[in-house]
Amino acid sequence: MDRIDSVLLTQNIGYTSVEGGLAQSPIKKKERLPFTIKVASNQAELAKAVEMRRAAYGRHLPEFAETMGVEAADAMPGTVVLLAQSRLDGGPLGTMRVQTNEFGPLALEQSVRLPDWLSQARLAEATRLGVTRGAIGRMVKVALCKAFYLYCAHQRIDWMLITARSPLDREYEAMLFDDVYGRNEFLPMTHVGGLAHRVMAKPVTLVRQRWTKVNHPFVGFFFETDHIDIDVSVTAARDEKGSHAQSGGAIYNAAYNSRELASE
Repeated sequence: MDRIDSVLLTQNIGYTSVEGGLAQSPIKKKERLPFTIKVASNQAELAKAVEMRRAAYGRHLPEFAETMGVEAADAMPGTVVLLAQSRLDGGPLGTMRVQTNEFGPLALEQSVRLPDWLSQARLAEATRLGVTRGAIGRMVKVALCKAFYLYCAHQRIDWMLITARSPLDREYEAMLFDDVYGRNEFLPMTHVGGLAHRVMAKPVTLVRQRWTKVNHPFVGFFFETDHIDIDVSVTAARDEKGSHAQSGGAIYNAAYNSRELASE
């Protein structure tokens, strides 16, 4: 994957509680993107996500990429697959899978035991991130990270978790994720082919506070811009056989998107 163009921020910001953690800065503008991001809700969309995974992983792990297909984890309860598609032709530009611990342990828990301060919290892990090459890929990656945040905020998740290999771990440092274990400690991850990754976490309700404190370059994109092309609602869909299929396992009746979060 291409790296995000952002300044590496190394300030050590404490986890101070803040009232109205989900309250957002006033929306200053509306902005259309050259792509959409939504939850994959049928087999055709899931196939596009797999296509994007194979292309992205193929640049670094070609043998592993050849084995990739739709995975059982894609349909697990509490899991959604985000898909970025071109508004021009509908082609896939990026994808990310988000799993919560509402119905079971996270994928990373196959490899490590979470510390006590996380074990009783509401968690969400982002995996299978892949984007297209070039400038559009970098934009898609940032937008997928915003979609990840929006989904977690709506689901009342306490902590966002990721596992990151070098040198991509520096991007998550730039977004103020912190190490769950030792500083810069890399651990072998069974659920990502045994490769060494850092396990990193970020408190959902403090993202805006921490970013504002350090004048983070993504504050405007995340909190002051209404991106109507990012929709993290989870809806029921009909599969090819006509029976109900649901990305994420449970059917949600309420629709929500980034505009609703901005108004909270």
